[in-house]
Amino acid sequence: MTEPHGKLLALILAGGLGRRMEGRAKPLLPLGGRRLIDRVADVARAQCGAVALNLHEPDAETLAPFVDLNLPIAPDAAPGRLGPLAGVLGGLDFAAAHAPGVEFLLTLPCDCPFLPDDLASRLLEAAWKKTRSGLACAASGGRVHPVVALWPLSLRDDLRRALLEKDMRGVGQFQRDYDMTVVEWPATGRDPFFNVNTPEDLARAEEMLRQAP
Repeated sequence: MTEPHGKLLALILAGGLGRRMEGRAKPLLPLGGRRLIDRVADVARAQCGAVALNLHEPDAETLAPFVDLNLPIAPDAAPGRLGPLAGVLGGLDFAAAHAPGVEFLLTLPCDCPFLPDDLASRLLEAAWKKTRSGLACAASGGRVHPVVALWPLSLRDDLRRALLEKDMRGVGQFQRDYDMTVVEWPATGRDPFFNVNTPEDLARAEEMLRQAP
């Protein structure tokens, strides 16, 4: 496993409604005796110099289950549940205000329990070598995962305009306006970006965990 990179702040996106999970809070779901959010937080801490948690409109009730993580909260940049781009912008704003030396934001969904150990290092290398914008996104099995991405702080103003003036909601839609690079991971065996959206997905993740070497 690589050392945490000081220029990166990991933002765990944990504000979804969990509609397909029968209303249960996905970050708190147990997998192999540990919550999904704990597994993602471990990956974030191992690879990035700083970590924050994104919640839509945090209050005492919504914050309570996450207190034990000891992570700062980066709320959405605008009210009204405008989607994941509002969370990304909130993370960029948080990094600019509270994380000196950070140049990139690494966004991680809270429902991906098998994220790879080399995620941050490979995305950062690709962003430096293959783009002018600094945007890099993960893919596996030929499928792009727009929310698993590296975002340079230099795009804050562009993203704010897209979200608040153009009413842009799609993560991939914003990324396609730039020379983003896509970094592929193999999906043979266990897809490192398998995400838990339904009770059936959770059961499958448990089976994948048992089968891991």
